Amino acid sequence: MRQEFHGVGASRGSALGRARVRLPHALEVAEERIGRDQVESELARLHAAIDTVRGEIHVLRERLHGALAHEVGEFLDLHTLLLDDPELLQGLDALIRTGHYAADYALRLQRDRIASVFEAMDDAYFRSRVDDIDQVIGRIHAALHRRDHDTQGVAGEILIADNVAPAELAQLQTQGVMAIVTSAGSALSHSAILARSLHLPLVVGTAQALLKINDGDAVVVDGGTGTVILEPNADDLRAHRARVRELARERKQLHRLRREPTITLDGVDIKLYANAESREDVAEAHALGAAGVGLYRTEFLFLQRHELPDEDEQFRAYRDVVLGMTGRVVTIRTLDLGADKADKTGLALRDEPNPALGVRGVRLSMARDGLLETQLRAILRASGYGPLRVLVPMVSATEEMRAVRALLDKVAADLRREGHEIAERVPLGAMIEVPAAALALPAFIGAVDFLSIGTNDLVQYLLAVDRNNEALGDMYTPLHPAVLRVIRDVIKLAKTRGKPVAVCGEMAGDPAFAPLLLALGLEEFSLHPATLLELRRAIRGLSLERLRKRAPALLRARDRAGIEAWLRA
Repeated sequence: MRQEFHGVGASRGSALGRARVRLPHALEVAEERIGRDQVESELARLHAAIDTVRGEIHVLRERLHGALAHEVGEFLDLHTLLLDDPELLQGLDALIRTGHYAADYALRLQRDRIASVFEAMDDAYFRSRVDDIDQVIGRIHAALHRRDHDTQGVAGEILIADNVAPAELAQLQTQGVMAIVTSAGSALSHSAILARSLHLPLVVGTAQALLKINDGDAVVVDGGTGTVILEPNADDLRAHRARVRELARERKQLHRLRREPTITLDGVDIKLYANAESREDVAEAHALGAAGVGLYRTEFLFLQRHELPDEDEQFRAYRDVVLGMTGRVVTIRTLDLGADKADKTGLALRDEPNPALGVRGVRLSMARDGLLETQLRAILRASGYGPLRVLVPMVSATEEMRAVRALLDKVAADLRREGHEIAERVPLGAMIEVPAAALALPAFIGAVDFLSIGTNDLVQYLLAVDRNNEALGDMYTPLHPAVLRVIRDVIKLAKTRGKPVAVCGEMAGDPAFAPLLLALGLEEFSLHPATLLELRRAIRGLSLERLRKRAPALLRARDRAGIEAWLRA
């Protein structure tokens, strides 16, 4: 019997398939004891399962590239760290060896112990890590019973679940899942961002779907409107086919824009740069006609390894990016480890009480002897191969930019003395992602050559809303009057002082926000290549003059509803 459910469309696309229902994960394992003579074999069984999971994550990590490498890699790295955590492993061994529990029940006990510690913490970030613990424990439990996370044979199916983690979503996509419907989640979550970059339809917030849909039911998902239809009728099937045809036509139109300029209706050239961290990203950015690389993440060189990359290794990586862009400018961001990006080299602290406010970004680079100097040497050596800029993350004080500027000048002088060919001048920029940096900008704008507004962290810090905490729902949004005013002020000051300024967060890559950012004065965007053509199409349909005339009305909006009304007008 036909039924219709409505949620929030988190990733566009239309899919028709069989339902695969996954009930909320809970490790329901009855207490089971083993004999003394079974202890060693049970330990061996457990550790074989852990090794299997470790191998699976490693293989998945190696497969990732582009958007997947960045968005999912962080979660896989965290899961790898949890698998190596002595507290987890030693606790499991002790439960089996001294408690004589079966491995399954030991997993449940250890999961409950660790989860209770996290759940008792005041910090929302740490409380949210319980989901990662459940993911890791669930993977080990599945490996114990030779199951593949209940996802075998999901090709052509639509997953109906309570929620999906980013790392799991990537795996499901490679296994051929057509679409995902969840009862929880947010359109602004990491999973939603990743689904959009993969063009995988996703609808969140449909609690009734999980209750009403059964395995094998026919389901149509419209990721644009957030509509889910159980047992579709003839009209629903016709509508689905029409959406598929329209999406195919749209993709063809977008493909034609690869070589077209990004010019508004009134003839203003808008620069679209690409965010990148791999050769694949750089190649795609070049093929799509990006003006350059607006943000090249260097963290990938430091993750998944136990030793720091030396100057030569870094130099070769940066040089290849510069060569790959064939004369277009490349902006290399210095190391931005810390917060939710941990490494195995010991650089980033793993047990900070509040990592989002801890030793990360430029704070970390300057706190470790030689770390920043080595990276700057490698970057400047790469500048001999093409136009290049240096971008400093997590700036919060004038002293930080002055210190980096002084070190950059010293490194340049050293390299020239050693006979290296480097650019005569390498522009130095600051990321504006901390409210203090935006407020103190008049004091240090003279020390920088360009700016890049990182809206992901700026929104988080300005609104005091953890973007990884789905319990906060739509509170994490750039559509807040305070966010718009800060962005407007930064752009205005930068233009007054003749400094180029771009926005490089998720906000820049969403075509729906293009009118708003253009109205605030922005003329440079930096975004993942996956949405570059969609943004180009949106900008080519806008009049900058008209938007700038409407800017005062935008800034008078008192709340989100007012801003959304401005966008609809």
